Amino acid sequence: MADSTNAAEVVHDLFPFLRIFKDGRVERYKGADTVPPSLDPKTNVESKDVMISPETGQSARVYLPTNLQNPNIKLPLLVYFHGGGFVIETAFSPTYHNYLNTLVGESNVIAVSVEYRRAPEEPLPTAYDDSWTALKWVASHSNGNGPEDWLNRLADLGNVYFAGDSAGGNIAYHMCMRYGREKLEGVEVSGVVLIHPYFWGSEAIGSELKESIKRQFIEKLWRFAYPTTSGCDDPWINPLADPNMAGLGCSRVLICVGEKDLLRDRGWLYYEKLKESGWRGVVEIMESKEEDHVFHLIKPTGENAEAMLKKIVSFINQGKA
Repeated sequence: MADSTNAAEVVHDLFPFLRIFKDGRVERYKGADTVPPSLDPKTNVESKDVMISPETGQSARVYLPTNLQNPNIKLPLLVYFHGGGFVIETAFSPTYHNYLNTLVGESNVIAVSVEYRRAPEEPLPTAYDDSWTALKWVASHSNGNGPEDWLNRLADLGNVYFAGDSAGGNIAYHMCMRYGREKLEGVEVSGVVLIHPYFWGSEAIGSELKESIKRQFIEKLWRFAYPTTSGCDDPWINPLADPNMAGLGCSRVLICVGEKDLLRDRGWLYYEKLKESGWRGVVEIMESKEEDHVFHLIKPTGENAEAMLKKIVSFINQGKA
């Protein structure tokens, strides 16, 4: 008979994200709630869930604005990767469902919100592999005969954007780097939006110098999500450690940072280094004053959140460089 007291012992506590018990159970403190797809009356955006990989059970949520001015004109395609430190949240959470409804409604794009498997059940690099699988699924629609009708009829795969926040920003960046190396037949990536991207490094910079406890947590989370990582200068978490920075597979980048976010200085540093890397594109950065990490998801109707949304919409609607 199992010792219930022993089984209830917590062996990892990563508050405010999750904890793991000795018997292997994972309990997430937040980011576990989900909502079904819908026709959202506020934004006139319809959504549905699609299967991407029956082998792994991977799926995604697709969003489509219903008030199309001309159904014969194809729309830009946005591929979005949710955040959550690689360990919590989902493409189907209320937070991301509401945000994608708003973003799709304002920018008039089709969006694919990618669901990827999370650590610790599926440690990194699984999330990266799943995200690339989702992009190959998107590319399967390039000839108009893919499995999803909305993409076949209405998505312009010659004008694709990647975007994500926090860990999702990290994923969006790496998907654009992989696209730069391998390409996807029939797909042209116009730009990438990195919202408060989860980038890091072993040497403290800027405001990090005064935040040793927070630094320790960020590093602990990274090593927890990616047990086989080489550390905090692994190119997966520190893009500056990649000698091929200039291989980013798009011509336009928008980086969003928050003034009070501990990841702020990493965003600014990446902005500066990308410009110096030899990459032949245009990079912009927007800083939201007095705001912390992913504030736009926590208070989406605030003035700064609306300003950031407007900037992202404008970036996408500028089209290809």
